[in-house]
Amino acid sequence: MRGLFSLDQWRENLHIALDALRASKLRSGLTILGVVIGVATVMTMATIVQGISDQILNAIKVAGPTTFYVVKVFSQTPVNPDRLPKYIRIRPDISVDEATRIASLPQIQYAGLWAQIQGRLEYKGARTRPIAVFGADDRYQEIQGGELTDGRWFTKAEQRSGAGVVVMQEAQARRIFGRENPLGKLAMVGGRPVTVIGLYQSPANIFSPPGTEVGAIMPYLYVDHGYKLDRTNALWIPIKPRPGVSVAEAEDAVTAAMREMRKLRPGDKNTFDLITQDQILDIFMSITNVFFLVMLVLASVALMVGGIGVMAIMMVSVTARTREIGVRKALGATRRDILMQFLIEAATLTGIGGLIGIVVGLAAGKGVTSLLNVEAHAPLKLTLIAVLVSVGIGLIFGVVPARRAARLNPIDALRYE
Repeated sequence: MRGLFSLDQWRENLHIALDALRASKLRSGLTILGVVIGVATVMTMATIVQGISDQILNAIKVAGPTTFYVVKVFSQTPVNPDRLPKYIRIRPDISVDEATRIASLPQIQYAGLWAQIQGRLEYKGARTRPIAVFGADDRYQEIQGGELTDGRWFTKAEQRSGAGVVVMQEAQARRIFGRENPLGKLAMVGGRPVTVIGLYQSPANIFSPPGTEVGAIMPYLYVDHGYKLDRTNALWIPIKPRPGVSVAEAEDAVTAAMREMRKLRPGDKNTFDLITQDQILDIFMSITNVFFLVMLVLASVALMVGGIGVMAIMMVSVTARTREIGVRKALGATRRDILMQFLIEAATLTGIGGLIGIVVGLAAGKGVTSLLNVEAHAPLKLTLIAVLVSVGIGLIFGVVPARRAARLNPIDALRYE
């Protein structure tokens, strides 16, 4: 009987709470808004962060966890090639000979020299925005993933001669060619003419270390001879160890070969850097974690403001409903009954705000990730936490007004005008 009574009591208090909220829609709505903003911010950022994290992990899976890179200098932010510090200036540029030497090592399955530039793709007056263009080789797809949807990759002869041919990213090609078949057509990439020989579909992610989404791929020698390269930030050697060879073994072999070619003595520091997938992952995860932490702090402030609003609304509600409290006490309601009534009302207020905030946050997160071309899933654990937190805020900030209501003298309450 006691359990049934408690359930009925909870149901009754919930109806009272909803009636009270409907009676003061504007005040309740403004209070709920603070909770909505806080929860929506958290859910939006959680969806974006989880989506980007999933894409980073997917990109590393595509390239292979053992793939690593040799670069002139490793920096989390690009350095200004026109104002290099001395320790970078004295480092030689990465060269074709070094890539060839690394590729010949018994521990290495693949190594090549790649570069990146920025340029527009143009055809008969139609053009794209400036986009990343890679100078690479016919093994590009093996390292970066994706698929060739039409045409072909470069031949060995085209790679050796630096022929003016290009494999375009399919979506970018459709932007400038429309319904016209791009294959065999002469287009402009970064102001220079090239023949389109293939169409490429990038893997479904926004991250392809160490560059970003690529609009076109051309033979490295064509890019080297025809464009100005940033040899500090945009030139690297991607390396894949042979099956059965660990990353550490491959790195040791590459380091020894690079030091030998650069005639470094045993006591000399390396004049190049190695980047592993773990380093890339750590950088991006640290960035996303800091980003999420900042958003969490901002969301917490919004939730705190919402909680203070709940307290203010409930204090006003207690004052406005003094006679109601007196009547309930006169009819036998205990302090505990009154306390529970107002706590449930506060929790209902913030619970509604939390649910609305979750829906708004997930929708906003989905919209942002769609614009970024990132596939994101709803963070289910965080959704449950957000509901519990929003209800918890109502309970915490509702304690003071609820205790005040519970302590009212029924006689004084009935006399209140």
